[in-house]
Amino acid sequence: MDIFAVLLVIALLVGLITLGKLHPFLAFLITSLVGGMLLGIPLAQIPGSIETGIGNTLSGLVIIICVGAMFGKLVAETGAAQRIADVLMKAFGRKRITWALMLTGFIVGIPLFYNVGFVLLVPLVFSVMYQSKLPAVYLGIPLLAALSVTHGFLPPHPSPTAMVPMFNASISTTLIYGLIVAIPTMIVAGPLFANYLKRIPSQPLKSFTPKDIPDAQLPGKTNAFITALLPVAFIAGSSFLPSLAAEDTTLRGLFELISNPSVVMLVTLGIATWTLGLAQGHSMTKLMEHYAEAIRDISVIMLIVAGAGALKQVFIDSGVSDQIAAVLQDVALNPLLLGWLIATVIRICLGSATVAGLTAAGIMAPVVAVTGADPNLMILAVGAGSLMCSHVNDSGFWMFKEYFNLSLKDTLKSWTVMESIVGVMGLISVLLIDTLI
Repeated sequence: MDIFAVLLVIALLVGLITLGKLHPFLAFLITSLVGGMLLGIPLAQIPGSIETGIGNTLSGLVIIICVGAMFGKLVAETGAAQRIADVLMKAFGRKRITWALMLTGFIVGIPLFYNVGFVLLVPLVFSVMYQSKLPAVYLGIPLLAALSVTHGFLPPHPSPTAMVPMFNASISTTLIYGLIVAIPTMIVAGPLFANYLKRIPSQPLKSFTPKDIPDAQLPGKTNAFITALLPVAFIAGSSFLPSLAAEDTTLRGLFELISNPSVVMLVTLGIATWTLGLAQGHSMTKLMEHYAEAIRDISVIMLIVAGAGALKQVFIDSGVSDQIAAVLQDVALNPLLLGWLIATVIRICLGSATVAGLTAAGIMAPVVAVTGADPNLMILAVGAGSLMCSHVNDSGFWMFKEYFNLSLKDTLKSWTVMESIVGVMGLISVLLIDTLI
């Protein structure tokens, strides 16, 4: 009966967002209240469960996600992203231009929030189109495939970062596995798939023609590349520091401090503020304005993450999470595949990759504990499912359609198929890693 109530709660969530047009944060709060009542939590305790869920979810994420958004904004506004793109275009040449665009999307997409990366980099695609005379969709898909991969698989992006505490995973291990999954996934969904899209007609709107920053005002090549990759290098590298010192020593405490992801992100932002900002002649006042804009950009995502945490806590406090785990542990299906499948269904229904991933994570969290599935790989499996089958209820679908000035049919043939390839390839890569480790 309780599991049936969970299905009703999920159906209510889908209905409120799709039919009721409610903001996902409000939809999560309403479904959390209704879910608490249906699942038998004492009425007076339901608000406490919701508040606990929001607090526990955000406590370890606010610094990482917000500081990460500031970092990405800095990379965009100072021209570092443009410099990286220019260098890669010249290095790869016209014949391998799609590979250059894929790498641009990947490197720049690591620190950039997805929507910011899309708006920033798509005009660069159009600039390459005008120079090379190659089809816009053929050029754009590899870059956007790389952006999707970083968004779905790699911390410090909101969804994978938010799932780390939900599954009691390691952010550094998730990042390392995510990089392994990302490379083959974006190659297949990007340059290889793009070869089949050369005949799709597209004449981008003139309003999206890029406005380049003069070369003299851009940061240097080494500066742009090294600074953009700092979060990945520091998060992955610092995770090994605590093991280099003995337990209960000052050195061990220092290593644990500087390997904390929140501290890592703060340090990288401080370095980037100097290397890309102050050292390049940007004023501190202007940099702080960019950081304030970044917080506004990320605030909606933070609310969605908080709402998903509230619903998860309601499931935990009601005890239904244990029932779900008991039922699913006997299902003859790999738990990683099950997590991917649940995220896929929610993604198709709701459209939002973030909502799909976090909702599926709330359902799968107790399953990971019972089945012994690798929590880091579960994050990637759920992330892959959350990217599947983007269609007309996804804002990304419409952004791609309007920017590239495509028909609905051609958007489905290019964007939707690309996102689905990312989802399928991501799952295949996750299952291969699970087999080998």
